[in-house]
Amino acid sequence: MAESDAERRRRRAQFLRDLAEARELRDRVQPRRVKTARLRHAMRMRTFRW
Repeated sequence: MAESDAERRRRRAQFLRDLAEARELRDRVQPRRVKTARLRHAMRMRTFRW
């Protein structure tokens, strides 16, 4: 039995909501470290190119 489009959409929305929530939690736990690491990585990529 195939599930309806509405059911599939609802489950996908729920999944995306959980995903965003998890990402938000992780960022709240370590926002500064994540940001600095990303910046440092970008700088490293930029300097290595030249």
